[in-house]
Amino acid sequence: MNKRVIAVGAVALASVAVLAGCRSHDAAGSSSGKAKTDLKAAIITDTGGINDRSFNQSAWEGLQAWGKENNLKKGQGFMYFQSNSASDYTTNFNSAEQQGYKLLFGIGFSLQDATSAAAKNNPKSNFVIIDSVITGQKNVASATFADNEGAYLAGVAAAKATKTNKIGFIGGMQSDVITRFQVGFEAGAKSVNPNIKVDVQYAGSFTDAAKGKTIAAAMYGSGDDVVYQCAGGVGVGAFSEAKALNAQKNEADKVWLIGVDQDQKYLGGYTSKDGKKSNFVLVSTIKEVGKVVQDIADKTKDGKFPGGTTVTYNLKNGGVDLGLDNVTPQIKDAVATAKADIISGKITVPSK
Repeated sequence: MNKRVIAVGAVALASVAVLAGCRSHDAAGSSSGKAKTDLKAAIITDTGGINDRSFNQSAWEGLQAWGKENNLKKGQGFMYFQSNSASDYTTNFNSAEQQGYKLLFGIGFSLQDATSAAAKNNPKSNFVIIDSVITGQKNVASATFADNEGAYLAGVAAAKATKTNKIGFIGGMQSDVITRFQVGFEAGAKSVNPNIKVDVQYAGSFTDAAKGKTIAAAMYGSGDDVVYQCAGGVGVGAFSEAKALNAQKNEADKVWLIGVDQDQKYLGGYTSKDGKKSNFVLVSTIKEVGKVVQDIADKTKDGKFPGGTTVTYNLKNGGVDLGLDNVTPQIKDAVATAKADIISGKITVPSK
């Protein structure tokens, strides 16, 4: 296989680390001052869209931050192209090219074929596939994540938090990427309790919020008291169900949901039946898609586009992590121990 694989260390992300906590929903506004680069960058979303409160949103926030940092204007120096269906991928790549965007990100593994074809048709532009690998094309960089590592930590937290020893996993479309989340989560949970039951269900979609609500309701109804959703827009339905269910319960009896791709604690606020303000997001697995977009855009701006390579982001270099949203000190310590063991190599997390 004609492929070089780069393990990106802490130094590789240093230039963007200061932005990790500075994502802004307001960054799309035009910037003052002279543009710092002639590079025009765009993301092509998958069907989840930029308001999926997850993967695509993180990518767009990262591109907005990069644009603001470089005094670029939305629609001129940086932009997103929304895909409402898979048939939009190629059209959106073509539209972006025609509008002069020369660094184009395909956001999600479902855009792999469209990204590869667009790169072949436009050899003078640079392309990035997020969450998949394209080999043998010098104008394509591939960015992948060790999702299984963050999911392992979520599994540890879930197993420590459950009162029923039954937890759930909701996946979107079945794929190698979502499988990494699933097996990592299962491995982490079973490292705490080998006999824990993990209920795994797939929605067959990344956009069907109603399906997510239905699956979550069934899981909670069967006794799963911690559910991890890795399903894009489907997860919105899971959040809706968790909120509605918890509003009918006393605080002490609440069920938990685990966030994905970005820290989703902000979606978990509710008032319990006994009148207490609370939050049902136990932890969130964080996938720094926005930081990756910024990192590669910066490299490209500086003439260092990593074409023909696969860049891997993991726990060690900060590409993935776990937000400890509402954990107890005991869970926090267990997660910290597991994280250190993964980084040191003492624990090897399965991915298949």
